Amino acid sequence: MNDMQQKLAAARGEIPADVVFRNARIVNVLSGEIHDGDVAVMEGMIAGIGAYEGKTVIDCGGSFLAPGLIDGHIHLESTMLTAREFARAVVPHGTAGAVVDPHEFANVLGLAGIDYVLDAAAELPLELFVMMPSCVPATHLESSGARITPVEILEYVRKDGIAGVAELMNFPGVFLGMDSELAKIDTAKGKAVDGHSPGLVGPNLNAYIMAGVRSDHECTTLEEAREKLRRGMHILLREGTAERNLHDLLPLITKDNAAQFSFATDDKHPADLEDEGHIDHHVREAIRFGIDPMTALQIASINSARHYRLQHDGAIAPGRWANFIIFDDLNDFRVRDVYYHGNLVARDGEMLHRYDDAPDLSSMTDTMHVGEFELEHLYVYDVPHSDIKVIDLVPGQIITTAATETPLRKNGLITADTSRDILKLAVIERHHATGNIGKGFVRGFGLQHGALASTVAHDAHNIIVVGTNDRDMYMAALELVRMGGGQCVVRDARVVEELPLPIAGLVSDQPLHHVRQKVDDLIKAAQGLGCTLPDPFMTLSFLALSPIPALKVTDQGLVDAEAFELTSLFTVAQ
Repeated sequence: MNDMQQKLAAARGEIPADVVFRNARIVNVLSGEIHDGDVAVMEGMIAGIGAYEGKTVIDCGGSFLAPGLIDGHIHLESTMLTAREFARAVVPHGTAGAVVDPHEFANVLGLAGIDYVLDAAAELPLELFVMMPSCVPATHLESSGARITPVEILEYVRKDGIAGVAELMNFPGVFLGMDSELAKIDTAKGKAVDGHSPGLVGPNLNAYIMAGVRSDHECTTLEEAREKLRRGMHILLREGTAERNLHDLLPLITKDNAAQFSFATDDKHPADLEDEGHIDHHVREAIRFGIDPMTALQIASINSARHYRLQHDGAIAPGRWANFIIFDDLNDFRVRDVYYHGNLVARDGEMLHRYDDAPDLSSMTDTMHVGEFELEHLYVYDVPHSDIKVIDLVPGQIITTAATETPLRKNGLITADTSRDILKLAVIERHHATGNIGKGFVRGFGLQHGALASTVAHDAHNIIVVGTNDRDMYMAALELVRMGGGQCVVRDARVVEELPLPIAGLVSDQPLHHVRQKVDDLIKAAQGLGCTLPDPFMTLSFLALSPIPALKVTDQGLVDAEAFELTSLFTVAQ
């Protein structure tokens, strides 16, 4: 018999299944009920539910058996972990799949970054559903390491393992009908097309959806999410490290509309993965809020599978992968055992899966190519009788607001003003040695001394540095070049703490716990300089994200993200 005939014979009960899960309370996210029954597994797939015999029998002891959890949208690179270490972080929390947009890798490495994720997916004990990046670069207002064309998007969308076209970040280009953006949507050819439309409502939202976009993970208010839901969008309830929107949006969920929601992290740091968990954290928070546990588990599994057309995932039913979680309490949701393709891969928070050898990541290093760079290149020269535009941070969000302030002037230069928490911000191009440096000012970090710098700077991932003085900013940027990418804290021209990120300047080659400890040390060092943010490097990374309102800085200059154009740092004083 061939493989399918074997599976069918097992489904009919004519031959023993490879594995039978017995004495479980099955959480059926398809029917919305909990019921008894054996679950038979053959060659990693569910053959049937009923009464079965198996070569191996796993007694669940009356515990709940549910489908593994799915993250509806995540950038793997934002964890600063390799694919293997990401799996080590999330699989013990019950994650069986993740819809991954590798556009951070792609903005640095091009197609090679996507190939890395596709290759990694084949060896991990969870499913990676790769969305083909559509915005490399994200906009014309930044300089990335690569450019991916609609022709290349079409080529990759046809590949196995690609679930669709990733977030269309140039949303004005979409609703205005730009040929370049419509061409990207057309490449999907029946697969999912993800959106990215912060604050978009009204007729322009209608046009955005009309173009073919079907989801959004950028809702920050209940009314925005309600309008997008009414227009037919699938709403990804985001709860990451810098973007915490879950509690603001949970009141929108009802039994009647719950199928239109999925959970997503988007960007999540190692400390939060260790301390909070992954999608299991979303489930717990939803249940605490008052969402029915069955509904929460549906949002965490079958909803993403349906939206992204993952026919073999998201539920306990014949023909789907045997990706299970076992837990004991619906109202205090804590994953105990995790099975992938019928094999135990994690228990009690510990990863049991082992790899045969170490991957070769050498092709993903050597990504720091900075042009001529001197201290004076950071100077902002005074424009008499002018005020400056200042980026104001919004706590817990990646959007910013814009303000106008009278600058602090010294010796013909505009400088940071710690008395008003107005710091200097600079973005230094690091891919093609162009020498581009964009400059601006930001309020909300609280720094009283020194500088923070990072090569994680969405989406082009140039060097971004914030500081109280030019000298420390300059030394911090030079240290990142020396390290080959990473993050650092500098005070009085001395490096206080650093985290090397040699893989594309985005990811560490070290284990999860080491990365988490170094991230903690960086945050502590930043707080020692007066920083008041809970995760300043995550916040810093989004200040170069040009499609997100209101003001941002790229290597090309200060960006008005609402008008989608470069803007002057200076305004005429009133």
